[in-house]
Amino acid sequence: MQQLTITRPDDWHLHLRDGALMQSVLPDTARQFARAIVMPNLRPPVTTTALALEYRQRILAALPTGMKFEPLMTLYLTDNTTAEEIRRAKTSGAVHAVKLYPAGATTNSDAGVTDIRKTYAALEAMQECRMPLLVHGEVTDSNIDIFDREAVFIERVMQPLLRDLPELRVVFEHITTLD
Repeated sequence: MQQLTITRPDDWHLHLRDGALMQSVLPDTARQFARAIVMPNLRPPVTTTALALEYRQRILAALPTGMKFEPLMTLYLTDNTTAEEIRRAKTSGAVHAVKLYPAGATTNSDAGVTDIRKTYAALEAMQECRMPLLVHGEVTDSNIDIFDREAVFIERVMQPLLRDLPELRVVFEHITTLD
């Protein structure tokens, strides 16, 4: 094979936001991509399957006439996300992953996870139904240098998590740590 042509690839990390911003970004995205994993860090965040389905409808309604695009929805993991919500998301057919934002780590992450152990029931359900966890991995401790926050997150959060839930599917996003 000498050439590979991808006519309409997928975008595996898309921030569409909502309202006017979404309407301005969506046509360009849909022109270039067939599908996209849509990040859930809106205000308020997309924390339930019902909210994800509503957001999906807003995205589809904002598509220019004749454009085809499939938004692959995600849920925003919180300390209060239940195993039942994960199962509901999986059976919806529209929610394809769950996003972990440590509380205060990035844009619209205030409602994020404060202690990974509080999410174990949801994570166990994700492991059972093979739903991926998308991870924004960094600690938010002010005494940790900003350039070390990912490495510390891996050591403090990810290693114990993967020891406890070895079959959990994980996508670690925004990776900058070499070691």
